[in-house]
Amino acid sequence: MSKKRGLSLEEKREQMLQIFYDSQGFFLLKELEKLGPKKGVISQSVKDVVQTLVDDDLVLKDKIGTSVYFWSLPSCAGNQLRNASSKLESDLKSSRKRFAELTEQRENLKKGREESDEREAALEELKAVELQHKKLTEELACYADNDPAALESMKNAIEVAHTAANRWTDNIFTLQQWCSNNFPQAREQLEHLYKEVGIPEDFDYLE
Repeated sequence: MSKKRGLSLEEKREQMLQIFYDSQGFFLLKELEKLGPKKGVISQSVKDVVQTLVDDDLVLKDKIGTSVYFWSLPSCAGNQLRNASSKLESDLKSSRKRFAELTEQRENLKKGREESDEREAALEELKAVELQHKKLTEELACYADNDPAALESMKNAIEVAHTAANRWTDNIFTLQQWCSNNFPQAREQLEHLYKEVGIPEDFDYLE
């Protein structure tokens, strides 16, 4: 008979969250360590699993007197998505502000550049220098194409970027799946929330 496969970290997280949602109460760590095995999470790993949930703001904890209590409500997951949305909105606001600053800077740079013989001559000289620079750059690129170290460095950089992008994609899919499993009645609201935070319908892993 084959040995039963243990739960993955994400499965352990879901089971521990379910303990909180089923009771909507407050727990000491030792209480969670007793309840964990009933959900397939061994007591020795309960502390680390709960800490990952705390780090992701899915479980809250606070010290009351000499004891530390843990609790969580279904609204915590929604709050996490709303926080992500607020962060994206803040980034968008900053980008728009930077764009406005660059536009103003461009307009200021245009001042004093009216057409003149001296300016035309300077532009022609600049064009010649840029052409020479481009030619030298192309020649250097030919050598770089044959440089194994440069090719390997480029390959490694691409792999790192590709892996990071798919890791974040996987995190988003995991959160969506968790929300779907725990709040099936809120499907339309969740889909609307995903659109608000910038997750398109064709969102997928990089090939």
